[in-house]
Amino acid sequence: MQTFPIPTIDAMIQGVHLAFETAPGLFSPQGIDEGTASLLANVQFHENDKVLDLGCGYGVIGIYAAKRLSPQQVFLVDNDRAAVECALRNAQMNGVESIHIQCSDGFRGLGEKDFTKILCNPPFHTDFSVAKHFIEKGFNRLVVGGSMWMVTKREDWYRNKLRGIFGGARVTRQNSYFVFEAVKKSDTYANHLTIRGP
Repeated sequence: MQTFPIPTIDAMIQGVHLAFETAPGLFSPQGIDEGTASLLANVQFHENDKVLDLGCGYGVIGIYAAKRLSPQQVFLVDNDRAAVECALRNAQMNGVESIHIQCSDGFRGLGEKDFTKILCNPPFHTDFSVAKHFIEKGFNRLVVGGSMWMVTKREDWYRNKLRGIFGGARVTRQNSYFVFEAVKKSDTYANHLTIRGP
């Protein structure tokens, strides 16, 4: 039986050297996605941050955050068990084993809250149901003053949705991507007609 080598990536992200195992079925298995790189080029971490990598794939954003912070301050979730297993191996490979990684369909299986930063590169080849869940439920899991960071190739829908929930967002154009930063200013959605939930 023929076996194939596990794809591996060596990457330098904002001065941090990282190595990742990937797998053919995962998102961007040949190299760090340009959207993810664009997001990380814009985010600044602070020593007391509690970070969630939402839809973590093989773990690039969360593992980078764990190298900038303490691994115990970083949480990663993905609904793909193969991605989660890959992220667990990559955390060990990069010396951040005490990072928190679990399988969860968005926030549905995650009990943790009070994040200061939620970062995600949502799927853009689908309808907006995943992004809607990420934004609405992500708002509820942030502390007041915390921020949601998203990178997408689509501007209008995300700008409007983040305005409805957060009251607005700062948008940075990076390469062919839009990097959004939306800050939670209160415990109530900006559009009070929006239905809330945990």
